[in-house]
Formats: sequence, structure tokens, C-alpha cells
Amino acid sequence: MTNKLFDTVLVANRGEIAVRVIRSLKALGIRSVAVYSDADAGALHVAEADVAVRIGPGAATESYLSIPAILEACRRSGAQAVHPGYGFLAENLEFARALEDAGITFIGPDAHSINLMGDKIRSKNHVMSHGVPVVPGIAKAGLTNEELMAAADSVGFPLLIKPSAGGGGKGMFVVDSAAELPEALASARRTAASAFGDDTLFLERLVRNPRHIEVQVLADRHGNTMHLGERECSLQRRHQKVIEEAPSPLLENHAEGGRIRAEIGAAAVAAAKSVDYVGAGTVEFLVSDENPGEFFFMEMNTRLQVEHPVTEEVVRIKEQRIDLVEWQVRIAAGEALDFTQDQVQLHGHATEARVYAEDPAHDFMPSIGTILVLTEASGEHIRVDSSLREGLVVSSFYDPMVSKVIAWGTDRADSLARLDRALSSTVILGVLTNIEYLRLLIADQDVAAGRLDTNLIARVMPDMEFRAISAAELALAAHLSRPAHKSAASPWQRGDGWRLGAHVGTALQFEVDLQTRSLSFRSTGNGSAIDIDGQEFLVETAGPGRFSVNGLAHRVSTARSADRTIWLSHDGWTTGVRPLDRTEVLARELAAMDRGAGALSPEVRSPMPGTVIAVQVSDGELVAAGQILATIEAMKMEHQMLSPSDGVVNMSHLKAGDLVKANQLIATVKDMESQAEDIDTTLTDLEHSA
Repeated sequence: MTNKLFDTVLVANRGEIAVRVIRSLKALGIRSVAVYSDADAGALHVAEADVAVRIGPGAATESYLSIPAILEACRRSGAQAVHPGYGFLAENLEFARALEDAGITFIGPDAHSINLMGDKIRSKNHVMSHGVPVVPGIAKAGLTNEELMAAADSVGFPLLIKPSAGGGGKGMFVVDSAAELPEALASARRTAASAFGDDTLFLERLVRNPRHIEVQVLADRHGNTMHLGERECSLQRRHQKVIEEAPSPLLENHAEGGRIRAEIGAAAVAAAKSVDYVGAGTVEFLVSDENPGEFFFMEMNTRLQVEHPVTEEVVRIKEQRIDLVEWQVRIAAGEALDFTQDQVQLHGHATEARVYAEDPAHDFMPSIGTILVLTEASGEHIRVDSSLREGLVVSSFYDPMVSKVIAWGTDRADSLARLDRALSSTVILGVLTNIEYLRLLIADQDVAAGRLDTNLIARVMPDMEFRAISAAELALAAHLSRPAHKSAASPWQRGDGWRLGAHVGTALQFEVDLQTRSLSFRSTGNGSAIDIDGQEFLVETAGPGRFSVNGLAHRVSTARSADRTIWLSHDGWTTGVRPLDRTEVLARELAAMDRGAGALSPEVRSPMPGTVIAVQVSDGELVAAGQILATIEAMKMEHQMLSPSDGVVNMSHLKAGDLVKANQLIATVKDMESQAEDIDTTLTDLEHSA
């Protein structure tokens, strides 16, 4: 390793991957440059870098996806090279060429490799011409929706719609019949255009219950290309990986696992060599669970993968762990790999869980807010790649993944046990997360036994029981929500509901788990007396993070946000309890009275801030229950707003491109009788005014 490395490297990304790359650059003694949007001004990667350059507003298209903005940041900072991380511009051909034209080194493959492998259609056709087995389908550039629908029958149902550009499962849709194709194709194009700037789509036959196994490759400019073993990424939700591990339990538990590992590794190396690949890359395969020796090429990711830490944790070269980012930098600087394929050894087992700001109990709705309290896992053989810090605002602009928890063990069982303990000790207050869901998934019998496939999560999700807040915990939240006790001597000045005669509690209402809960509250000085559905609770503060409820100790992490929401966390479970003011309570009661007992609310409200990307119905149109009214994008995911009932819709003047706030009214759907009454009332008002 005699080549001089770079003096300054710019990291063209954000979040946990930017932090991870910056730390490797520091270890190499290289000056690091972060870029940030207005939404990320207080982000951890900005604080960790030696230099930080603002590149635009919060919207990714105006900042992290803006090639001119990144080039200008390189010019201003004197960066000699750019590390793209993953996502955004990591596999963008124009970006790689623009850097080359500017004389700046792209820490990644050449434009030729990106052109062939960065596009799924080209890569599939390319490897097929080299004899690599691929999944049946139609993969041609420029196909319209009509042409894809015409070809669907020849591909066969069920099929999979896939964007040609990008990755991460975004824009991928499973379609079971021709009737579902039009809407699925439209949604896939919107998602692909928004996430990758390219709406090209192709179709593949859906392989039911396959294993998703990928191979890490590393190649230099001196003719050396080798693989670093495989990762299993079969635990996916909607084609988005959730938990990854290395090595694959399918191969570990198979009598011919060693031979199959060598064969699939050789296939990955051959695919990389066919395009003169340079740097770190990943070749992904669908593998038959019944016959692991049968595998199909899916795609090659010409970048670092989100799950690369599990490879780093298990690969040993000359008894040392490998740092893939370090090798990316060294290869880009012209260095040769200083080891052979025979020197690559796998040691133990590593598992990674992706932590998302989302609410799994309510269809994985994105969660935004400010991180109020943060305790991340630590300990022997635990690694956390994170972008979190207290005070950080988790916005709706970007992907909801906020950190990754990785655990190494001597074997798979040890690794999973360590991971579960690490997740249980993680505390993130201020947003909802998927940590409880991750722990439930790890505890599943099939997962524990290594019986995995890409549809496992879809099968087990309906039976997952997420923990609901207990009455004692609701009482604790009510205790924490009370205003600070005033020291005024006169009870008339304390504002705590004191009165002459018998003590009477104050009726309070809270929103928790999208439901309204009522209770009676009375302050008792250091504590609170609370009645919930006839149950009495005496809650007292026993110290920082320590409380007693009816004399029993409760140790729970707590925080209070600016909107007075009380956050509780214990063993990976988190919830937010928000007090409702009198105006909100009255509005809800009046609305319930208007629609009658047991009737569905006619209002459709946005569950989170986002951007309207499509309005599927017209104002005044007759709609059916469950019909899509509008589609909102938040955190790079589409969310469909559905009609609650049959009726006539009022779209509140909504149009594509509008920004919406959380709980903003999107539409109102009234039944025909209510609509007729409204018309009669309007006509009567007009007659009186005339």
C-alpha cells in the first residue's frame, strides 16, 4: 500500500451512512467534507465531518440529488474525491461522468460498469448473454404501460413490477392479476421517478417463497476480483430488507453449503469481471430454498450496501476484520488488493436489524419528530451505525431508517440473542420506531430456526401482537403530563383542581395508539390519584426515571415533547400519550354526535406531513368504500388515502404537488342521504337570502 491516498474526500450523502464513511476517512487521516440540506443542518454527519457545506433546501431533488450542488460543494471544499454512500446519486451515471469531467475521483466503479449494471434491464440482458441464469420476464428499455400490460400474459401471473434504476425495494409491486396492473404500474412509475429520477419499469415472473442471497465482491484496477462470502437478506417487508445476516443459514445448514458458496461466489465474481468492475459491489441472487444450488441473477448493486456491516463483522483476512469503506478509498486511489481469495475466511455469525422511525402497529406509518432522549446499545460484539443524536429532527423528507444495530456471535443463535438484548436496551424517545417489531420478528420460531424466505414477514405479520399501553402506564403518563406544581400558599392560585369539601378529580382525555382514552385526575402533591374505568392508581415520583404505581416500582424511560406528548419506553416498546385540550375534545364529541353512534367518520385526514403526488378522484364524484382518493408521499414511501365508506367525495381543493400537514383534512365522504340534506339546506339558505 504505497499509493498516496486523497487529502480531502466529500461524502455525497446523509444519515448513518455518511457518519460511517466519515469515521473511516478520519481513521485514514483524510479530511472529510459533509454536505447537508436545510432539513439536516443539525444532523450528526454535519457535526462529525471536518467541513460541512450547505447544498440546498430539504427536498432531495434540490439538494442531495442535485449534481450541480454537489459539484459546487467539491469546488468550495477542495475535495479530490467523492464517496456517494448508497441511494441518492450512488448509482447515477451522469454523476459519475460529471465528476470525471471535473477531474474529481468517484469512489466507485467506472461509468461503463454503472451503465451496464446500474440499470436492471441492461444488467439482466448482459449477464444472460454470458450464460448466467435469470428469472423469466420482459426487460426492455422504454416500454410504455400499455406495452407492459400487453406483455404481462406472456410473463405469467403473479408477476413483479420493478424499476430499472435504483433499489431498496422502492417502486416494486406484486401483481396477481391483469386487473391490478394499471394502478400498480402508475404507482411504480411515480415512485421510481421520485426516488431515482428514472421511471423505466420491467416485469419479472414472481418466484414464490425464494431466498434472497447476495454476494459481496471487491475488485481493483490490477486484475484482482474476489468475493467476501454471502449475506442472507430474505427477511423483507414489501421488498425492503429488514434483517440481514452473514453467512446465510441456508448454506450453513446444507450438507453441500461450502460447495454452493464457492459456486455462487464464483458466479458473482464472473458477473463483476464481465463489466471490468472496480471497487465494492454486490451481486444479488434468488435462491431456491429446496435446491440451494439453483440460483437466479437479480441485479448488481454498483455501490456499498446498507447491510455491508455484517460482512465486515464475519470476514477475516490475515486474522483481521475488513473495512469495506477503507478498501473503497484505497482502490479508488489506485492500490491493489493485498490478499487472495484463499485468505478470505468467515468467522462466527453477524446479524443486522434496521431501525426505522415508523409505527408497525398501524401499517408502518412514518413517524416524525424531535429525538428527546437517546440511549443506543453498547457492549461486547455490538455495533451501532447511527445518525441519531438528541435534539435531531426526524423529518418527512428522507427515508425513515435512522440506525442499524449489528450483533456478532460465535454462532447464529448467539448472534440473535445478542441482537435481541441490544434492541431491548435501545431507547429512542420523540418518534415511534420498529424496535418492538424487530424483537418479535427475531423471536419467531421460523426465524430462529433459519427457515427463511422473502414472504415470511407477510405471513407472520397478521399474527403479531404489539403491546398496548397498560392502565398503570396510562396513569403514569397522566401523572407526568400534569403541570408543574405551583408553590403558591393559597389553593385558589395553584390551579390543580382543589375545591372545598370532597376531592373531585378533573376529567382528562388522552390520545394514544390513535384512540381516545378518558380518566379522572387529582393531584396529591408529590403524586397523582387517577381513576381509569373504575381502577384507582396512586402514582408517585421516586427519582429520575423511577416511579411507583400503587406502591409497585416502575422503571421506564420518559420524555415530554413540545406538544405535551408524554413518551414512554421499556424493553424496546415505545408509545406516545398526547393530552387533548378542551377544544379538541369538544370538536371530537360534536363530530361523533353529527354522524351518529357507531358511524364511521366521513373525514379523511393525512396521518403525517407529506406531498400529494396524485389525486385519483374528482370533487363531487361518487366513490366506494376502500377506493383510493389520493396518494401522499412521505419518507420516500407512498401512502394511499382510502374512502371510509360509499358516498360523494369532497376533495378540499386538493391537487398534486400540494404539501399537507399531519392530521390535515384531505377529503370528506358523505352518504347520499347526507349529501341530499346538505343540498336542501343550501337551497333553503339561497331562497331566504333572495
